[in-house]
Amino acid sequence: MKIDISFEGGQKVAASFPDGLQMLTDQPGADGAPGEAPTPFAYFLGSIGTCAGIYVLEFCKARQIPTDRVSLTQHIEFELDQQGKRRVSKVGLTINLPPEFPERYQKAIVKAAELCSVKKAIMHPPEFVVDYQVV
Repeated sequence: MKIDISFEGGQKVAASFPDGLQMLTDQPGADGAPGEAPTPFAYFLGSIGTCAGIYVLEFCKARQIPTDRVSLTQHIEFELDQQGKRRVSKVGLTINLPPEFPERYQKAIVKAAELCSVKKAIMHPPEFVVDYQVV
């Protein structure tokens, strides 16, 4: 898969995917004002919860369980590493279920959320290679 990265002015950087979709990122302004799009790191963090959410959604759909009152909450904890840089130390996901959610599926829906491919990629990270070319 090839993703093209381009600069869109200011601090905006875009990723263009083969299917024509684009993801725009931005950085907060010097005055602390939010950017016009999430930061790349915010997309990364959000991808964990939304990936788990897809598995929860499909689990419910397969069992004809309404999802209008089902949601997920993601909690992220940070710590300082040995160099004093902030890093993610824990990611927690809570699946919020309404009282009428079938009890027999409550543990199974957790197992479904744990199938998230983003989580699996973090647990077994790929090799990263950065290079250059003159074009």
